[in-house]
Amino acid sequence: MKRGTERTDVVIVGAGFTGLSAALELKKAGIDFVLLEARDRAGGRVESRQNGLGERIDSGGQFLCEDMPELMALLQARGKTLVETHVEGEFVTQPRMSANQGERIFVASMAIRDRMNTIAPDDPDIAGLTVAAWLERQSDPDEVKAAFRSMIEGLWCQALERMPLWHLIDNDRRITNEVSELQYLVRETMHSLADDLARDLGDRLRLNAAVETIENGPEGVRLVTAAGAIEARSTLVAVPPVMASKLDFVPAAPAALERALGVWQSGAVIKVLVRYPTAFWRARGLSGMVMWRDLPGLFACDVSKDDDHAALVVFIGGPLALRWREFGDAKLRGELTARLQDALGAEAAGIIDLSYRDWTHDRWSGGAYSDLIVDATATDAERIILAGAPPVYFASSELSPSFPGYVEGAIVAGRIAARKIIADVQSAIATSASGS
Repeated sequence: MKRGTERTDVVIVGAGFTGLSAALELKKAGIDFVLLEARDRAGGRVESRQNGLGERIDSGGQFLCEDMPELMALLQARGKTLVETHVEGEFVTQPRMSANQGERIFVASMAIRDRMNTIAPDDPDIAGLTVAAWLERQSDPDEVKAAFRSMIEGLWCQALERMPLWHLIDNDRRITNEVSELQYLVRETMHSLADDLARDLGDRLRLNAAVETIENGPEGVRLVTAAGAIEARSTLVAVPPVMASKLDFVPAAPAALERALGVWQSGAVIKVLVRYPTAFWRARGLSGMVMWRDLPGLFACDVSKDDDHAALVVFIGGPLALRWREFGDAKLRGELTARLQDALGAEAAGIIDLSYRDWTHDRWSGGAYSDLIVDATATDAERIILAGAPPVYFASSELSPSFPGYVEGAIVAGRIAARKIIADVQSAIATSASGS
């Protein structure tokens, strides 16, 4: 197939919520653009698949809460239905303990998190310190530290030994919800929102269009894909830092930028949806929430949409996901079933469908839910990436000032980057028109 060269004002790389949000801002401003996506769908780390029952389920990002205003507004504007996550009843911990003891340990583990967040990220006393090393210095009981580890590795999908303390503090401070981030799920799936946004872009969105090279020259940028080349005034790389680091830049990216992109590591998570005939746990006074203290990163909660759709979601995060992905399908299913039976009783074996998505080494995202900095000395990495190498710019949920690692953060990051590019493009167009 003969390669051709197309021209536009802006090329966006990546049609996750960052790229989609940026594209819609450019469309609103009347800026010509093309959005390139390597996958055969939009949404990035938000996706949906059919389970064994033929139901469409969220196999990627799913939850939200009322403290995420941009995402809430989008869902409302698109007519989506929010389902409130069931949380009434006893929270189960494994190994089992009394409800009162479990509550005390949970409160104490949250107190560790609060204590951590009183530390300034740039405090010289924590320079080079990992979360694991800091936790070891704390005087809390071992069972409380274990609960904290399980919570953090489950949320950030990364081993505490790999996480710089300053980065976790800085990251956590930007996650400002006062209600649980598990407050709602979308009946039509979160991915249906990505599909809606993608449809608004028409043929400006190109699927199956992996970028091979980004060439930066005096006349702008030239992006090469298998289908041909596209020339533009500027480009927005709207993919996670780990994936951005794998792109081929010609000439090579500035050394500081290359290093800043290289200090990240993708999280590891396997997301499991377990369908049951009924939400039997509710009848027993259980919420469906389970945290395994002996397996940090393993967590379950109720995601039933109604009485006819009884379901639990199980997250396998961090080092545990990397170990369990080696089990193979049959052993993984058996291990999950056994763990659910231990936690919720014999009825937990009555599964009518078990579907899972392994995100640990995803080709086009690197992993999930997000990337984290794993070099304790890279305190300026985000600033350097956000500055970019104009006319090449970068944005992703990880770099968002609000809710990094969440869909909300991706929307915010995409809009901020788009507005910056709009101003630059409009200025360049005006300069060109004036002949100066």
